[in-house]
Amino acid sequence: MKNRNLKTQIFSFLIIIMLVIPHLYCQSSRKDRFVKVFLPNGKAVTAELAITPREREKGLMYRESLAPNQGMLFVFEEEDLYSFWMKNTLIPLDIIWLNSHRQIVHIEKNVPPCPGDPCPSYTPRYPALYVLELKAGQAEENGLKLFDQLSFVLPDWVKK
Repeated sequence: MKNRNLKTQIFSFLIIIMLVIPHLYCQSSRKDRFVKVFLPNGKAVTAELAITPREREKGLMYRESLAPNQGMLFVFEEEDLYSFWMKNTLIPLDIIWLNSHRQIVHIEKNVPPCPGDPCPSYTPRYPALYVLELKAGQAEENGLKLFDQLSFVLPDWVKK
């Protein structure tokens, strides 16, 4: 009888562990999905984070709108020349590449949606660690230019 009771307790414990651990993992990976990006003119943009390869691949695809104070911040593991394209992106964007010091190293303004394959790629001149996508016209409206520094704090769970 004791043996059966012990087996039931162990089984119950394992079930609880199996239910709790993934929940905790998902919670930590879903929290803080947005950061405030502060521009040199004092304005802030709320940027959704694209951290994983899957999130970076999807980006802003299929979104029908983007508010002027919203964007997406792509975070990479190391500085490199990351190319972007507009496949399945429905809204024109400004694409802003930032180095590890969060300085703008390249800007592509008013990048149109891709009308069909093949889609053109947009590549920075200098390596970047971050890429910020904004609604088209926001780079100009906010006076963004090369080597301006942006400011943001990534959540603790993001590998830096």
